[in-house]
Amino acid sequence: MIKITKEFRFEGAHALKGYDGKCCHIHGHSYKMEVTVYGDPINDISSPKNGMVIDFGDLKRIIHETIIDKFDHSLILKQDAPLAEQISKEYGNTIITDFQPTSEQLVSYFAKLIIEKLPTNIKLDSIRLWETATSYAEWTNDK
Repeated sequence: MIKITKEFRFEGAHALKGYDGKCCHIHGHSYKMEVTVYGDPINDISSPKNGMVIDFGDLKRIIHETIIDKFDHSLILKQDAPLAEQISKEYGNTIITDFQPTSEQLVSYFAKLIIEKLPTNIKLDSIRLWETATSYAEWTNDK
């Protein structure tokens, strides 16, 4: 078994309804995300991907289609946030969730989305989601 990791970046904004600090206001982050998957390298000399766990390009496509293309430059709000529906109607890229959009909840949500899209022979090991250069949440597979 071999692990591989790919890094991604995207911009996003959110607000934490009911939070007792500055994050209750709409604010943005330059998110950094590391996705680590594992599996056995392909052992088929006739395959152009021989020796790879998964082609980095294939992993990139999965993560972009599942997360980056949807969440980049989006505003993420909990469904009961004030004006969430109106903001969503007026400004295109608004994502309404049924959970508080903390980094902890987002990384768990992203894990579910990624697991659904990975090939059956590839497993998600972990995701790290940085909100700032010094703060991240990490989801790990309990295996």
